[in-house]
Amino acid sequence: MIEIEIRYEATYQYEDTASFSPHLVRLLPRNGFAVRTDRSKITTNEGTDVQYRQDIFDNLVAYCFYPKELDHLTYKLELDLRLEEKNPFHFLLASHALNVPFTYSPEEASVLSAYITPRQPLGPIPAALDRPPKEIPTVDWLVGLNSWLHENIEYERRDEGEAYPPEQTLALMKGSCRDYAVLAVEVLRHHGLAARLVSGFSWEEELPEEDRRAENALHAWVETYLPGAGWVGIDPTNGIFCGHHFIATAVGLTPAHIAPVHGHYYGKKTINSTLTTNLSIRRK
Repeated sequence: MIEIEIRYEATYQYEDTASFSPHLVRLLPRNGFAVRTDRSKITTNEGTDVQYRQDIFDNLVAYCFYPKELDHLTYKLELDLRLEEKNPFHFLLASHALNVPFTYSPEEASVLSAYITPRQPLGPIPAALDRPPKEIPTVDWLVGLNSWLHENIEYERRDEGEAYPPEQTLALMKGSCRDYAVLAVEVLRHHGLAARLVSGFSWEEELPEEDRRAENALHAWVETYLPGAGWVGIDPTNGIFCGHHFIATAVGLTPAHIAPVHGHYYGKKTINSTLTTNLSIRRK
């Protein structure tokens, strides 16, 4: 087992005081065989009522209720985790999913229908992202798709703002990790594969500094459901499949479902704000 500690802090500073809606905080790991939580602690502004729940996607969520007006919101996270080393290709596909295109069984399709249905238009797509002209091994096709996105979409750091629609990312040929993820998930759905968005932490200690794209920030990637393998993580930002270095905190159908912090302020005027973050992930 690998023991790591995560320390994360985010502060939203507002130009004026305001009342706030309940805020949903999705920063707690989705535990599984590869990720085990030894200790977790979320703190926010003094006097806040924090309630812990599981949402419709089985994400662990902290609901924060703010009783008074504030000019800033602060979230601090402390995590001590144990990770089981994971080979992302250690699976066997069911016979009906060995090649793309493939069709889910009726039972699979019934359960996965919400994840198969496209949510946003793609518009014209490059030939490399279109349906292959003939059957091709599923894993080979996914590796190629993931590599093409990594190699052809220029990465840009953008900590705030909504994810670009897939059409915009393809038009600009650049984007942040959440733009890569939204584009990838819609391409997969376009081809009839069940896909969902994921947010969380990417532990990049073993990467050269120039290749670190999630340093000091949260990360977004994709999972697709492959019969026989289950939900398989794919990171188009880095062009790799997801092993034990990826620690998911939320999954969902749309970017709003996986936002690390979700809420709003009440008021009749616009109150500008700035976000500052600090993230440390290190081996114990």
